[in-house]
Amino acid sequence: MTGDDGLFGPASVTWAVHADPVFPVAGVRALLLQALHPVTMAAVAQHGGFDEDFWGRLERTVGYVNTVTFGPAGEARRTAARVRGVHRRLRGTDPATGRTFRLDEPDLLLWVHCCQVESYLGTARRAGAPVDLAAADRYVAEQVLAAELIGIPADLVPTTVGGLQDYFRAVRPVLAVSDDARRAVRQLAVPPMASWVRLLTPAWPAWLTLAGLAAGLLPRWARRLYRLPGLPITDPVATAALRALRAGTAILPERFSGPPEVRAARARAAALAAASPAGGSAAPAA
Repeated sequence: MTGDDGLFGPASVTWAVHADPVFPVAGVRALLLQALHPVTMAAVAQHGGFDEDFWGRLERTVGYVNTVTFGPAGEARRTAARVRGVHRRLRGTDPATGRTFRLDEPDLLLWVHCCQVESYLGTARRAGAPVDLAAADRYVAEQVLAAELIGIPADLVPTTVGGLQDYFRAVRPVLAVSDDARRAVRQLAVPPMASWVRLLTPAWPAWLTLAGLAAGLLPRWARRLYRLPGLPITDPVATAALRALRAGTAILPERFSGPPEVRAARARAAALAAASPAGGSAAPAA
C-alpha cells in the first residue's frame, strides 16, 4: 500500500501488533535479545553504545520503527534510506578475531530484524492480542518489507513463525553474554535519570517494572545465557503481569494510547476511508 496508508496500512497485522499497548515492553525485550550477539554488541559499543545519549538513542530507535510502520510511505522510505547510509559508512572490529566488518553486513542486520520481529509478535500474543497463528505468519511475512528497507536481501528473511524459530535455532551457537552485552544490560536496567525525575516522578519505578518484565519474557534459553534466576512459575507469572498491563493500558483515552505516529496514522486512515468511493467501508485502524 502507498500514499497516506503508508507501507502496511490499517488492515495489516503490523499495525495491530505495533500499536498494541505492550509494544514498549516488546521493544526493551528486543534490545535484551539483540545484546546476545557478540559482534552486533561490539558494533554498538564501538559507536557510542548506550553510554552516550541513552534516551536519545532509544528515542531514535522507537521513532524509526514507528515511522516505517505508521508514517506515509515516502517518509518511511526516506527514513530507512538515511539509516542505511549511516550503516554503510560505519565499520567495527570483531573483538574475538580482529576482523573489520561493516555495520550493514546482512547477517548482522538480519539478527537485529529477527529479534525485533520475534519480540514484537511474541509479546503481543502473550499479552492476549487477538493474533492467531495464521495472522502471526502474516505478520512475519509483512516484516520482510521492513527488512528489505534496511538492506537485508529478501531471500534471507524468515517469512513464517516456523522459519523464525528455525533461524534462532541455527544462530544460537554463536550467542553469548559478552562484556559489551553486560554493560548494555546494566544501562538498560539502570538508565541515567535526573535526580528530580528519579525522586519526584514515577518514571524510575515504572522503568524498573518495564525492564524487569521484559527480562522475564525472554525465551528460556536467553535467560539461561544471562544467568537470570528462573523458577517454574517465571513464565506464567510474566505472562499474567503482561496481560494485566495490557488490560490496564487498553482503557486509557486514545490520546494516551500510543505515540504520535500511531495517532496520526489512525487519523489519516479515517480521513482516507471517509473520502473513499465506498463511503468509509475500509477496514478499521488497529
